[in-house]
Amino acid sequence: MTLKGKIAIVTGSNSGIGLGIAEALAKAGAEVVINSFSDTEADHALAAKIAAEHKVKVTYIAADMSKAADCRALVTRAGGCDILVNNAGIQHVAPIESFPPEKWDAILAINLTSAFHTTAVALPMMRKKGWGRVINISSAHGLTASPFKSAYIAAKHGLVGLSKTVALETAGQGITCNAICPGYVLTPLVEAQIPDQMKTHNMDRETVIREVMLDRQPSKQFATTEQLGGTVIFLCSDFADQITGTTISVDGGWTAL
Repeated sequence: MTLKGKIAIVTGSNSGIGLGIAEALAKAGAEVVINSFSDTEADHALAAKIAAEHKVKVTYIAADMSKAADCRALVTRAGGCDILVNNAGIQHVAPIESFPPEKWDAILAINLTSAFHTTAVALPMMRKKGWGRVINISSAHGLTASPFKSAYIAAKHGLVGLSKTVALETAGQGITCNAICPGYVLTPLVEAQIPDQMKTHNMDRETVIREVMLDRQPSKQFATTEQLGGTVIFLCSDFADQITGTTISVDGGWTAL
């Protein structure tokens, strides 16, 4: 399928899952806006690289997703929005009684509240065209829980609820809203954790991946950024016109347990 003529915004997209999704959208012909808060030469070079590779317009726009004004300005500065992928997220792990309040606030702001602000600005643009896709990158932890991740799990559950509400408010308007719920994905951030886990558990790489990192993922395989990008492309297709207000798990069976 082609997304030529569509403007896609992907928050938190200079690496990992967001970058994989941005690349998939560009490959499908969309004009893509990638985002992070860093605003470095490397960020702008990355946009130019994706643009050259797929022969589409790719723009980098810096915005701090913990700030409401930045979230809203990102969509406004893009000049339009047909596809909005709310992907930005951070994590912190600690028991509730010692969980730093500032970390709680930051995680809720970036992982959940940012999606409210970007969606609020994007929806009128989508309604004007009679077509739109809002895709929220939640998590297996948006459907289940683990200890010590209270803020992340609260935010990801909230993102699923927000997706349902947006779907109901836009039903019949040519706009859909869904949440993708990945399990563990082999991103550079996850890859960097493997050597430390090998030392901690005195295990080889494959055993650490299978028995520690993918303990709750029955397939014992990481999801890939390419698979998540492909899921986004499917949700943007005509085949997904009647898929709205739901979750799509890409988790190797995690949430089937």
